[in-house]
Amino acid sequence: MMGKKIMIVDDDPAITKYLETLFKDNGYETCIAFDGKKAIDVYEDQTPDLITLDLEMPEDWGPRFFRKISKTKGFDTPVIVISGLSGKSHSIPKAAAIFGKPFDARKLIEKVSELLS
Repeated sequence: MMGKKIMIVDDDPAITKYLETLFKDNGYETCIAFDGKKAIDVYEDQTPDLITLDLEMPEDWGPRFFRKISKTKGFDTPVIVISGLSGKSHSIPKAAAIFGKPFDARKLIEKVSELLS
């Protein structure tokens, strides 16, 4: 059985590597986009089951990517915001969860498994 796929959208290689390892260690597949512009292509190509999204990135930042992607027909992929930005709850009101950086890995995995179960 293939694991559920999580798309990591973050411009920080240390964070993406950490999240990739965390998710794979917990039985999930991953795909990565380092900015909001590439994230659209990765999303369409990989059709992930869940997205983790940073807000501040080069090119298209998180909220702009979310606005574009949420207009896709039938879009219902849960999005977990992981950001060091304050006021982050206002930027993506439909986020399934919001975690500040640094985040608690155990709580993140609990939320992910709840959303993907």
